Amino acid sequence: MMQPALQLQHEGEAFYFIADYHSLTSMTDPGELRNHVQDLALDFLACGLDPSKAVFFRQSDVPEVTELAWILSCVTPMGLLERCHSYKDKIAQGAAPSHGLFAYPVLMAADILIYDSDVVPVGKDQKQHLEVTRDIAIKMNERYGEGTLKLPEARIREETAVVPGTDGQKMSKSYGNTIPIFDGEKTLRKKIMALVTDSTPVEDPKPVEGSTLLDLYRLVAGAAEIESMEQDFRAGGVGYGDFKKRLFEAVWAFFSEAREKRAGLEADPGFVDEVLRDGAEKARVEAAPVLQRVLAAVGLR
Repeated sequence: MMQPALQLQHEGEAFYFIADYHSLTSMTDPGELRNHVQDLALDFLACGLDPSKAVFFRQSDVPEVTELAWILSCVTPMGLLERCHSYKDKIAQGAAPSHGLFAYPVLMAADILIYDSDVVPVGKDQKQHLEVTRDIAIKMNERYGEGTLKLPEARIREETAVVPGTDGQKMSKSYGNTIPIFDGEKTLRKKIMALVTDSTPVEDPKPVEGSTLLDLYRLVAGAAEIESMEQDFRAGGVGYGDFKKRLFEAVWAFFSEAREKRAGLEADPGFVDEVLRDGAEKARVEAAPVLQRVLAAVGLR
């Protein structure tokens, strides 16, 4: 998610927010929520987000979003939300059913539509949410007039559309299978060494397709290193333990510069707060006229 976002900040006017409203569907500890917001802001800035090129802010600092979400809720068919796989997946994973969880795609649509967004970078598994956003915008335009809301387009990077977690499923904090990129060396090594693999003996060739190890390695290693590991997979004679060590070294080296930058940012928490505050002000400048346009269209102004 971060990589394409950071690339897009050089292509046009980019808006990125920390989805703290969305987090309320699963997070109930206020202190933990505040810490997550701060940590995510540090992560983005450390990995290369440039506040002079991108608008970076907390979702909850732009109240226009929730006002638009209610208006969108009034035109969103129940059947559209009932077909969303995200709600079903979360319930299957043990999440408690709630209106917030069910209506999550409507708030997500408001997040996108409030800025007259043209392009939205999404993972392959999030494509349906953008399709729902477009469906809701079309409903608004049909009811209240063409041009009430702009229809955004998706941008999906197929090569990193789904990042596997330590258990082979999609990597997600909800699933507890992440590899935190800013963990300490010992903790990170332990996480990677615990990656789930099959029981292929050391001397036998290893399956290249569908390998979590290889899929992760391809994200952080150079072309020559990737080719070498793939050859060793096919040749046999190398165990998964050795492959995991290579993956750790690649991850550790890939994020070395970002770790140094993050340490500097942690020493100046006031800077992070300033970035988010300034970003929210810029975001509201863009959001306000869109909301006023919608309010006028529906008859509230």
